Amino acid sequence: MAVYKYKMQGVLDIKEKLETQSKQEFANANLKLMEEEALLEQIRQRKQEYIDEGVQLRLKVIDPVAIDINKRSVEVMEDNEKAQEREVAVARKNVEAARKKMMDARTETKIYEKLKENDFKEFMIEEGKAESKEIDELNSFRFSEKSRRGE
Repeated sequence: MAVYKYKMQGVLDIKEKLETQSKQEFANANLKLMEEEALLEQIRQRKQEYIDEGVQLRLKVIDPVAIDINKRSVEVMEDNEKAQEREVAVARKNVEAARKKMMDARTETKIYEKLKENDFKEFMIEEGKAESKEIDELNSFRFSEKSRRGE
C-alpha cells in the first residue's frame, strides 16, 4: 500500500500557525480590554470618593479652599474617566478586530483541512481500486495456472 502524502500540507501548516497566532492576538486584546476596564472602574471609584469627600466638606465648617480643591479633583477625575472610556472603546474595537481575524483564520484552516480530507478519501478510493486490480490479477494468474496444469 502506498503512503499518503498531502500535496498542500505546507499550506495547511501555515494556516494552522496563523490561526494559533490570531488566537494569541485575540487573547492579548481581550486581556488589554480587561485591564482598561479595570482602570476605568478604579477611576470611577476614585471620582466617587472625591464626590463623597466634597459632600462631607460641605457638611462641616465651610472651608472654601478645601471645597475648591475637591471640586477641581472631581473635574480632573471626570476628564480622566472620559479619556479612559475612549481607551476602553479602542480596546473593544481591537478585541473585535482580533476576533474577526481569528475567525477568518479558523475558516481558512477548516477549508484546507476539508481539502485534505477530500484528497485522502480520493487517495483511499484509488488505493482500493489498485488493490482490487492486484487481487483480480492475482486471481486471474492463479486460475490460469490451475487451468494450465489441468486441475
